[in-house]
Amino acid sequence: MFINKNFNLKGILTFSGVHIIWLTLWASLSVLLLEYADLEWLRIPWLPLSVIGLAVAFYIGFKNNSAYDRLWEARKIWGGIVNDSRAWGSTIKSYVSNQFLARTKSPEELHAHHKRLIYRHIGWLYALRRQLLIPTNWEHVNQSKHVRRVNEKRMNRYGGVSSNREGVTKETIEGFVGKEELERLLNAKNTATQIIDQQSQDLRNLRMHDLIDDFRHMELQNLLREFYALQGKCERIKKFPLPRQYGSMSFYFVAIFIFLLPFGMYGEFAKLGDFGAWLAIPFTILIGWVFLMMELIGDYSENPFEGLGNDIPMLSLCRTIEIDLREMLGETELPPPIEAKNGVLM
Repeated sequence: MFINKNFNLKGILTFSGVHIIWLTLWASLSVLLLEYADLEWLRIPWLPLSVIGLAVAFYIGFKNNSAYDRLWEARKIWGGIVNDSRAWGSTIKSYVSNQFLARTKSPEELHAHHKRLIYRHIGWLYALRRQLLIPTNWEHVNQSKHVRRVNEKRMNRYGGVSSNREGVTKETIEGFVGKEELERLLNAKNTATQIIDQQSQDLRNLRMHDLIDDFRHMELQNLLREFYALQGKCERIKKFPLPRQYGSMSFYFVAIFIFLLPFGMYGEFAKLGDFGAWLAIPFTILIGWVFLMMELIGDYSENPFEGLGNDIPMLSLCRTIEIDLREMLGETELPPPIEAKNGVLM
C-alpha cells in the first residue's frame, strides 16, 4: 500500500519512464513521416479519432472501477480478519476457564490453553498471507521476461516477497503451532484451512474436558466459521481474475488509439502554420501518456494480493494482530510494527 499522500515526480517517471520513451519516438516518427515523406493520406480527421478516444476512456473507466472494487473488497475482508481475530483472542481468554470444572486447573494450565489457541491463530494469519502471495498465471510476475524482472525488482524495493511460489514454509508458522502438528500442516495442500480445522478439533477436546460448555463451544465455532468465510473470500479474489475480456481488451484499445493519435493531432496543429505541426509531438506524448497511465493504474490495481505497491498491506495487518493478541496473553516482548519501505507498506 502506497502511504504517501502524493506521488513525487521521480516515482511517476520511474513507473512510466520506458513508456514515455517509446511514446516520444512514435510521436516524432509519425510527424516526420507526415512532414517530409509526403504521406498526406495518413492524416486522420479529428472527429472519428475523438469518438474512438471517448469510447476508450469509457471502457478504461469501467475497468478501473471494477479493479478498485476488487481492491476495496480485499481491504474490507482483511478489516474483518482484524476485528474477528481480536474477538477470538478476547473470547478465548474469557470462555476457556474453570467455571464448569469440578477440579479446577491452575492459572498456568489455563494460560497454556489460551496461548495454544491464540498462537495457532497467528500462524493461520501468516499462512493465509503466504498462500495469497503465490502468483497466478495472470499476475505480473508470471508475464514476459521483461515485465517479470521489473516487478520482481519492485517487490524487492518495497520489501515484499519476490519469490513465493512455494507458499507456506516452515519459517512461516514455526513457533505458532505445536511441533507435533507442524509437519502435517506444512504438507497439507491448503495449510490455512487445516490450521482452522485443528482449532476446531482443539475446541472439541476442551468441551470434552469441560473447559467450555455447549454454548461457548458453539460461539467459538462460529468464529472459526467466520474465519473460513473470510479466507474463502480472499481466495475468490485471488483465484478469479478480473475477466480477461475486460482486462486485456482495454490494453488493445489504448494501443490502437495511441497508434492513430499523431495522425489526427498533426492535421489539427498544422492549421496553426508551418511550425504549428511540430506541436503535435508534445501533445501526442501528453495525451498518449494520460491514456496509458489510466490503463496501467487499473492493470496494477486489479490483483490486491500480488506483492506489489498497490497491495493490501497484509504483512502489516498480520503483525498488528499478532501484537494485539500477544498483549492479551500478557506478553511484553513483542515484535515491532511493520514499517513502510520506500513509501510502501507491505
